[in-house]
Amino acid sequence: MTQQTTLAPTLTLANGVAMPLLGLGTWPMNDQEAAHTVAEAIGLGYRLIDTAENYGNEKGVGEGIRRSGIPRDEIFLTTKFNRQWHSVAGAREACEASLKRLGVDYIDLLLIHWPNSDQDRYVDAFHGLVKLLEAGLVRAIGTSNFKPDHLQRLFDAGLVPHHNQIQLDPYHRRDDLLAIHKERGITTGAWRPLGCGNAMLADPVITSIAEAHGRTAAQIILRWIVQQGIVTTPKSANPVRLAQNLALFDFTLSDAEIAALDTLDRPDPTMLNADVFGH
Repeated sequence: MTQQTTLAPTLTLANGVAMPLLGLGTWPMNDQEAAHTVAEAIGLGYRLIDTAENYGNEKGVGEGIRRSGIPRDEIFLTTKFNRQWHSVAGAREACEASLKRLGVDYIDLLLIHWPNSDQDRYVDAFHGLVKLLEAGLVRAIGTSNFKPDHLQRLFDAGLVPHHNQIQLDPYHRRDDLLAIHKERGITTGAWRPLGCGNAMLADPVITSIAEAHGRTAAQIILRWIVQQGIVTTPKSANPVRLAQNLALFDFTLSDAEIAALDTLDRPDPTMLNADVFGH
């Protein structure tokens, strides 16, 4: 087992639960790869692990946590459930199934994976999350891929998620959602923080900042995210990149560098649309 090197700082959710700013994403690992990589990452100092029912690797994630030898209460575990469970009772079924696959007694953060507006049951699903929170089966509750209109439906029902996990990176800034999150006390999570392919990693604005700091382009992108107080969970199974992705907290981007990265936002017609996509 790799020796622990560092721990990411935490932010505090609206209900007082502390969540690490940087964690490990596990899609599209299978159970075997997840078990190995999760244990390796925890050994490096990762304390946030992100999975989902739809990833098909919760069993492996739970095994990796046990292999690490780190006490369960030192790990922050996030998972998400699919559209078939969008009801009050369904949320309970989904949670219990995830608990069984993970082999744990509680989940730190349970999210509705997609709003699935076509079936229009995500408000009921969130009421189910509230009951799970009250029952102590989860420590915090939230949403994933919810757009402003989806969040407003929750607000109108008197419901506010602790966390909303969205696609966010320098090419997808999501300022409309960030403003709503700030107003309502919702923390933000960024999935796919390094984009698809290598386009962002080769962007000259990013690579020039990376060269100035003696860092990788990926580290600059991840630092841009966490320096805004946004949680992110990049996926890697490579021990070198796992260590690099965690090594974000001993340097700071200048205001000018942040401003330069902020200019990279652009329209993306291929971006998954949560009004029509979901599982």
